Order: sequence, then structure tokens, then C-alpha cells
Amino acid sequence: MSTMRTHYCGLVTEEMLGQTVSLCGWVHRRRDHGGVIFIDLRDREGLVQIVCHPDSADVFKASEAVRNEYCLRITGVVTNRLEGTVNSNLKSGKIEITASNVEVLNASVAVPFQLDDDNLSETTRLTHRVLDLRRPQMQNNLRLRYKVTMEVRKYLDALGFIDIETPMLTKSTPEGARDYLVPSRVNAGKFFALPQSPQLFKQLLMVANFDRYYQITKCFRDEDLRADRQPEFTQIDCETSFLSEQEIRDLFEDMIRVVFKNTLDIDLPNPFPVMDYYAAMGLYGSDKPDMRVKLEFTDLTAVMKDVDFKVFAGAANMDGGRVVGLRVPQGGSMPRSEIDAYTQFVGIYGARGLAYIKVNEAAKGRDGLQSPIVKNLHDAALAQVIALTGAQDGDLIFFGADKAKVVNDAIGALRVKIGHSDFGKKAGLFDDVWKPLWVIDFPMFEHDEESGRWNATHHPFTAPKDGHEDMLETDPGACISKAYDMVLNGWELGGGSIRIHREEVQSKVFRALKIDAEEAQLKFGFLLDALQYGAPPHGGLAFGLDRIVTMMTGSDSIRDVIAFPKTQRAQCLLTNAPSEVDEKQLKELHIRLRNAEPKVA
Repeated sequence: MSTMRTHYCGLVTEEMLGQTVSLCGWVHRRRDHGGVIFIDLRDREGLVQIVCHPDSADVFKASEAVRNEYCLRITGVVTNRLEGTVNSNLKSGKIEITASNVEVLNASVAVPFQLDDDNLSETTRLTHRVLDLRRPQMQNNLRLRYKVTMEVRKYLDALGFIDIETPMLTKSTPEGARDYLVPSRVNAGKFFALPQSPQLFKQLLMVANFDRYYQITKCFRDEDLRADRQPEFTQIDCETSFLSEQEIRDLFEDMIRVVFKNTLDIDLPNPFPVMDYYAAMGLYGSDKPDMRVKLEFTDLTAVMKDVDFKVFAGAANMDGGRVVGLRVPQGGSMPRSEIDAYTQFVGIYGARGLAYIKVNEAAKGRDGLQSPIVKNLHDAALAQVIALTGAQDGDLIFFGADKAKVVNDAIGALRVKIGHSDFGKKAGLFDDVWKPLWVIDFPMFEHDEESGRWNATHHPFTAPKDGHEDMLETDPGACISKAYDMVLNGWELGGGSIRIHREEVQSKVFRALKIDAEEAQLKFGFLLDALQYGAPPHGGLAFGLDRIVTMMTGSDSIRDVIAFPKTQRAQCLLTNAPSEVDEKQLKELHIRLRNAEPKVA
């Protein structure tokens, strides 16, 4: 292996009994047992036990001085552990190394925490990230991330995709999230932007006849952060020409199956189920539904139009309103305290309350139902609620009534929360398996109530479904796009679309978005010009690498699979970035800072 070491610590096994080995690593723990000193030495492959006997004076003296996280080189003979001391949790658990030499390569100051402490705060971990990265779980996370990227590269390479880098300093085209801006020193008063994605460049590459492109690349968005977001994140970005939407989906579905099989030995379904956007929103209130949860919405909007309960009737008759029921099998056994907790929970999503009905005896009609709202619903409505939801004795029905977005967000989140709860798992409402899904046929546009304008649901370069081009100007809200998202267990793994390759269709989309020809040329002129040179039909997909690895490792946050992540305030606690810069640097960039607070005279 090298002149300094012959083996990795964690890979020494009983097959090497009697051999002399040299190992390098860090002191995980040092223990003094009645004159014999034991050192657990750790490297990237795991732990091995080192034994230092007092009859070897130099070895014993050196081992007395070492402390946790000292970097050592150990030479010794592989021997069997004593009977009763075998550690079956370690690859090296049947053997130990009887040390003949202990060399301190570097001492360590006292560490701020034990590396096997599972109760560390995230602030502590991110502040001391170098030590945090030594922990086995972080080592495993980042090595799995590496394996995923290698499997992706091998798969795409075999299909003729080539890795092409696109610029990090580019033009600001604010669409969606805010751009990170970079001032130009040599072009006073002008700015580069860091790319939110390589979208425009990969389309240019298609026009340039690089018909199968990919890149595992950083993207930057100056947006509010959550557990699954970072200001800089990594995409597996892919684009290809002359393939249909179905062919693109098949190709990348197979890629994800191969990646899961070759890294985790998990067999994902073949083929993945497919659901259109409107069905997903109708049944689950989400365009990335967690299909492990066996609960579905029942739309009751039409049923509630003439009931006396104003909350339901108001929503049912509201333009863009919705009323749904969520039947929870065996939910009648839920204590009131749990229902109250769910009522508070849906308030996070804008719901003003959470109505419910307990179904004690469905056959008795009104008399078999228990709820404060029953008296405000006529018999026909109650009968339809029971029939449409399929409620049985002992079930509970929750209701959502409001604008469709509020209902979808609130009851959709409630569905997931109940499914993942202890109750949901005991009641068989949750399948602990991998459940992928394609969500397709997204609307082209979303209506912004404040501005009255249409916004692109994905981005303005997404192609409409065949035959929908004419509706771009006459009825934008009815336009369906050739967009598709891959969803896994409630997370969007990746999304993409067939792109617009004809300039006249792109111009219609811009007009629907109220982007005039001058603004379009100013923002996207380089793309529009390129489309005029015989641009091929093309499309692609971008996967969130951080999200994929987060799911594979079962981590709570993508910060656990990124070597040096930012906090939710977009700060690096290790380096204290972002930081102030000196006046000279600002002057060179033609920037002067305004005082945060005006001076009082």
C-alpha cells in the first residue's frame, strides 16, 4: 500500500494472523486495563484494537502519552483476541495488533466532543466540521455520495453522454429564486450571476450538436433555506436531442434503478408508476406525493355546496375553493389530544381549523356519527360523505375546506404526518418501502393573483403538449406542458421537460408571460438567436444529487451529505463566511456600502 502503512485498520482480519502490519490512523479511544494499554485505532475503513504491553518499554511509554485523536503509526503482529473479548460488530473484531512500535505522527489538542457522541448539536458539528467529518457516519455518507456519482458517470458514459462544463460566471436572468451576483472589477457597474442551473447553456449545447450532455455541477440560489435546500447545491444535469418524452423518462428511470442497485443493492420497481399532475393534486394535494402513505383525499366540493355549515359551503362555492375528506381507517380510536395536535399542525399551512367526523356505526346514518359539525350537514350530504370516502365503523374523517392551495397544503401535510405517526404505522397506513413515481403533464403556467400575470410553472423554455401551442395566447391556464418530475417517498429527486426548440413557439410563451420582444432579447437573446440555427428537438432532466444521497443514507438534512454545508442562515460556521471585506477590495469593485442605520444628527 505504501512505505508508511501496509493495510487499512478496519480491513485487518483473522486471515492475517501472525503477519506484521503497519497501520496509520487516529486514536478513537485509549484504555488502561491494569497495566496493559489498549488503543482503538481508526481510519477510513474502521477500527482495530492495538495492545501495548509493559514488557515492551518504548511501546508502553509512547502509548501512555497518547490521547484521543492523536495521529499514530503502529507496527505490530496480528494476533487472536482472548476468548470472550471478540467484537462481532467490527470486521477486525476477532483479532488485535500486538504493538512493536508506536509512532506519534502528530499530537492533537483536547477535542471539543467525543466522535461517537450521537447527541451533538448541529451548531457544534458545523463549527468543528473537520472533526465531525471524521465520524464514521459522515465518512460513510460522503463515500456513498462518491459511489452514486461514479455509478451515474458509468451509466451515462456507456450511453454516449459526455461531461461538458458550463460557466459559473454568467448573465443574470432572474427567473424564480434570486441570483447570487458577482461584481465585475474590469467592467465597472456590471455584474455576473452564479448559475441557478445550466439550463440555457445545455440547450445551447444541443443546438451545437453535442447531443448527449451531462454535468455534475454546483448551482446557486439565494433563497430561504429548509432542510432540503442549500444556497449552493449539486445537480446531475442532463440533456439530450432527438428523443421523445417517454424515451427520456425511460432512460433516466433506468439510471436511478441502476444507481440504487449498484450502491445499496435495492431493486426499485420496473417500471415506475406514472401519474399526471392533476390526479396527484386531486388525490394527495401534492405534486410529490409520498406513496408509502395509504391515505387519499376524497373530493367533496360538489357535495357541500348547499349545506348549512358556512365553512364548507363557502369554500365549495368559492372560485378556486375546495372541500376534501381524508378517511383514516381505525382513526376513531384517536384520543382528542391527538386530534387537537393535528388541528394546530394544519394551522402552519394556513388552515383555520380541522373539522372531523368519527364514524361509530355507519349503518345508523346521522345517529352513528360523532362530531360537532354533524348537525350542520343534511342527511344527503352525510350519506354521500360516508359513501364517497368508503368509511367503515371505527374510522375517522378529517375535512379541509378553503382555497384549493390551502386545502392541498394543509391536508396533504396532515396525510403524511398521520401516515408516518406511530398510529399510522400500527394501523397499517404506511409501507416502509421505496416508492418511486413519475408525475407528468404539469400545467404550463401558474396564475399570480397579486400581479394578475401568468408565471411559468417550471421555466419559460418548457414545451407545451402537442396541440396546445395555440392555447398559449388564447387560454394559457389550460395549457399542459411536456414536463415531468421523478418523485421518491415524498421527495422530488429530479425534474425536467422537453424544451421549446422553435423560435415562434418560444415567442408565444414569452407573450403569455407578458415578456415583450425587447425584454426577451435583453434577457435571453443569445438563446433565441441560437434557436434560429436549426435547433433540434431536445429535452432533459436534472437530479438533486444531495437529495438522492440524503434519502439513501436516511439523513434528516442534506447538510449531512455535503462536506462543508451552510446553515439555514446561509452561513459557514467553519470559515465564518460570509464575512466583511476591506475597503480596498470594495473600491476595486466600484462598490460603496450604505450604512445599515442612518446617523442621527
